[in-house]
Amino acid sequence: MLANQKQPQFHDSVAVIGLRRFGSAVAESLMHLGHEVLGIDEDATRVKLWSDRLTRVAQADSTNVNALRQLGVHELAHAIVGIGGNIEANVLTVLALQEIGVKDIWARAISDKHETILKRLGIQNVINLEATMGERVAHLVTGKMIDFIEFDDGFAIVKTRAPQESVGKTLAQSALRSKHGVTIVGVKSPKTDFTYAKPETSVNSGDLLIIAGETRAVERFAALS
Repeated sequence: MLANQKQPQFHDSVAVIGLRRFGSAVAESLMHLGHEVLGIDEDATRVKLWSDRLTRVAQADSTNVNALRQLGVHELAHAIVGIGGNIEANVLTVLALQEIGVKDIWARAISDKHETILKRLGIQNVINLEATMGERVAHLVTGKMIDFIEFDDGFAIVKTRAPQESVGKTLAQSALRSKHGVTIVGVKSPKTDFTYAKPETSVNSGDLLIIAGETRAVERFAALS
């Protein structure tokens, strides 16, 4: 078991297990957000690669309960299982985390069946990248949406071009919410800062709108652009 020497303050740290593309991207983003990150991977090369970029990195078998305890993972509030290529290792790591008492576990699933297994183990925070990205790409490829994020309860946030009916008017005048059942969160004009939406906010040609609402409603609204 190898680890670099920067010791995290475990009270506000996150363990990221599996430092391939997904796990390393999550770990790096957490660092940028100011969190302390304990990265764990079986591969010595990946551990060395990330040793100077995360708070602490360890080479270890994440399915081994004793190894996780020695690394202090049980003292962390959050753990993210990013292992994607080996379902058995992914599931056994989740079980090991549960055994040592980690309360908040996030786990990557690589298929719907894998997601079902994780949820039956009691993992509520399952990240099914294939399903999520497939739907996201389907929405973006038409060109109607600039970005699309959908939540489990049928709620979505979308960035889309302002429809013609809103151009040259304030949000109060165009009454987009009452007409289309969506909430305008903000407006982004070219070369200007993002503006949180207010009734008096004006919409101009070329503006982008950040909208939120029931998924079908935001899909219909984006189709207007």
